[in-house]
Amino acid sequence: MDFPEIYRESLTTLQVNLGYKCNQACIHCHVDASPIRTEMMDKSNLKLIPKIIKRYGIKTLDLTGGAPEMHPLFTDLIAKVSKLKVNIIDRCNLTILTEPGYENLAHYLAKHKVNIIASLPCYEEKNVDSQRGKDVFKKSIRVLKQLNALGYGKNSSQLKLDLVYNPIGPNLPPSQSILEKEYKHELISRFNIQFNNLLVLANMPINRFSNYLESKNELVEYKSLLKKNHNSSNLKSVMCRNTISVDWQGNIFDCDFNQQLGMKSILFPKTLKDLAEDKVIFEGLKICVDEHCFGCTAGNGSSCGGAITK
Repeated sequence: MDFPEIYRESLTTLQVNLGYKCNQACIHCHVDASPIRTEMMDKSNLKLIPKIIKRYGIKTLDLTGGAPEMHPLFTDLIAKVSKLKVNIIDRCNLTILTEPGYENLAHYLAKHKVNIIASLPCYEEKNVDSQRGKDVFKKSIRVLKQLNALGYGKNSSQLKLDLVYNPIGPNLPPSQSILEKEYKHELISRFNIQFNNLLVLANMPINRFSNYLESKNELVEYKSLLKKNHNSSNLKSVMCRNTISVDWQGNIFDCDFNQQLGMKSILFPKTLKDLAEDKVIFEGLKICVDEHCFGCTAGNGSSCGGAITK
């Protein structure tokens, strides 16, 4: 079975990878981010982002990495884009906010009303540390308490805090709504931590996670699992219909996963610079697909906004 053809709708989200440098090196990371990576978006491409947001009426700027906060011009970009009154998302691994030099960043994000989507693959310390590294859970809990103190995750606040769950191994994620209730119960009862939504994501069989599965002879089986659980009803809501993904060099891709596989978009233009210079009609353009795309449609579906079928 080949993945079905899909086509673009209106462009609403610009997802930008600011670089691959990260203070962590998680085994499931499809970006292969780590502390030794040095790739960072240059100033000329960063300057184009506010211009493109205004030109295309983009509603959401989704910043990712690596740890996007490690880009030296991260706060400058936030300051400029926040003036445009669009939704800004920081995909945060939480522990970066405990690193030297980043201690005041949480206050900065709150000041500019940046929404945070934070990685917390489990509410159990052992499971989190086995996937993300020693003491990651303790640091994450400390940061979540700090974010709550700033107003993040509270129903009475405009500061949105969503958490991200992904399976530890080669399994489909469980029901998002059921797991969200478990997370909220465990985190409020054990740590008095609040958050808005739990986003349940499937692990993509590419890059570091693919290599991990292959080392355990589980890659073929996992790909088969994704394909067997393909749910065609999820096709209408996959994130690539309304999002374009930009790598640290300014190249444009249909999604973050295609970016990591080097699957060039058939869209014209090809770069941020081209996008700033030419007005493009995105509706109806064909999206590049391959077998990894079953990771987005299997079961309840998976997108940067969590499960597709609620």
